[in-house]
Amino acid sequence: MSRIQTNVPSLLAQRVLNQNTRNLNQSLERLSTGYRINRGADDPSGLIASENLRSEKAAITAAIDNAERAEQVVNIAEGGLQEVNALLLEVQGLIGSSANEAGISDAEKQANQLEIDSIIQTIDRIAGTTSFQGTKLLNGNYDFQTSGVDANVADLKVDAAKIPFGESRNVEVLITGEAQKGGVVLSFGGTEVTGTNGNLFTVDITGTAGSRQFTFASGASVADISAAVNTFSDVTGVVASASGTALQFISEGYGTDEFVSIDVVESAGLTGNVARLSGAVVQGTDPGTTALADVTSPLRDEGVDIEAVINGVRSTTKGLTARVSSDFLDVTLELKEDGNTAGPSYTAAVIDGGGANFNLGPNVNIGNQVSIGIDNVAARNLGSIANGFLNELASGAESNVVDGDLTRGQKIVNDAIQQVAGLRGRLGAFQKNTVGASIRSLGVAFENTSAAESSIRDTDFAEETSALTRAQVLQQSATSILSLANSAPQSALSLLG
Repeated sequence: MSRIQTNVPSLLAQRVLNQNTRNLNQSLERLSTGYRINRGADDPSGLIASENLRSEKAAITAAIDNAERAEQVVNIAEGGLQEVNALLLEVQGLIGSSANEAGISDAEKQANQLEIDSIIQTIDRIAGTTSFQGTKLLNGNYDFQTSGVDANVADLKVDAAKIPFGESRNVEVLITGEAQKGGVVLSFGGTEVTGTNGNLFTVDITGTAGSRQFTFASGASVADISAAVNTFSDVTGVVASASGTALQFISEGYGTDEFVSIDVVESAGLTGNVARLSGAVVQGTDPGTTALADVTSPLRDEGVDIEAVINGVRSTTKGLTARVSSDFLDVTLELKEDGNTAGPSYTAAVIDGGGANFNLGPNVNIGNQVSIGIDNVAARNLGSIANGFLNELASGAESNVVDGDLTRGQKIVNDAIQQVAGLRGRLGAFQKNTVGASIRSLGVAFENTSAAESSIRDTDFAEETSALTRAQVLQQSATSILSLANSAPQSALSLLG
């Protein structure tokens, strides 16, 4: 058959040529862009998967930037705290020098006091000026805000807390076991130490702070013995109290770190017994019949730490202090003596917000957020409620080095050094374990996500160059065939000749 109106072979050759041209153009596009998928038509499902992976990569990149920014914030805060710590060590030395009263002049004391005043002012300045992009770091700006602190709570310290946006978190406390002091009771036959032939009564009293031996003559009253022991409470850490015919020797603090040890060294002719603070007689029976000389010494009694559950987590305790440290809450709670009572759960405080919050994960949610509290390190906040604060070492204050209480001043500085060191340790642990681990983990996640996205979207050059060569050959072949197909109708002219 020979027709010229419709050249079917030419149409076939054109279709194939167009298809080969599209394949050639697609290979050229993939090789020039480096992507196998340049539009949805190239691979619809692959495009969806790769765009999701790209979104994850962007989120991971932001999380890595956040973690690095958190590390920078901690570095700046650590720099300020390091200088504060060095200044506190200087104050410690100045207090020690000023305590050498017989070997230091008033002029030297005044000079030491001027230096301490300058240090206190410098600490306040560091607390008020250490900042990151204009945001103060050591002035309490990143401390947690609390409200509704219960009357039984002596001190509440929030180191970290995850709080959903616009909400608050209650600190629920259940005391399951009461804290106790260490203590020993000596009971005599009367309100005075009486014995035959004016015998002496000698006893060694040892506590957490140290030991002291006391000797009393026959006729000394229980009250006199109590007063003498209390004169050296700073040395022994033991406080005495008289009650009728009994003497109570009690540790100054609560908990297993506190103890009282009583060793009756000399008591010939004296009668009495020894009991633990709980009231149980452990040695001797009747004060009127038992000779204290027959009592086996020493007798030691240790305190007991409080037992508490905070927000459903069994706490770590020491004395009257309980602490929980979890992913969602890190809080330390110190109870007053009046609050040392087992009973039903109660709300110790409400955490309203605050803290330095960082999002260290690809998803913006509470699970990927971390927080850390950075205390105010101004002089008025360095120290403790029990001993006082650093600003009390200033000129004219109670613990100044010219005419103030240096023993108390040293306790304040010790507390301040521990406080700053503890804050530096928390920031260091946060930087090393939380931020550092997040950066490493996110780096691995970014690497694996990029590999997955690349395998879907990127061009395989070895495969695509092969496809390009094939498309070029086929296009040239189709062009040649189209030329032959277009010349085929000319054969019909021979029929007209």
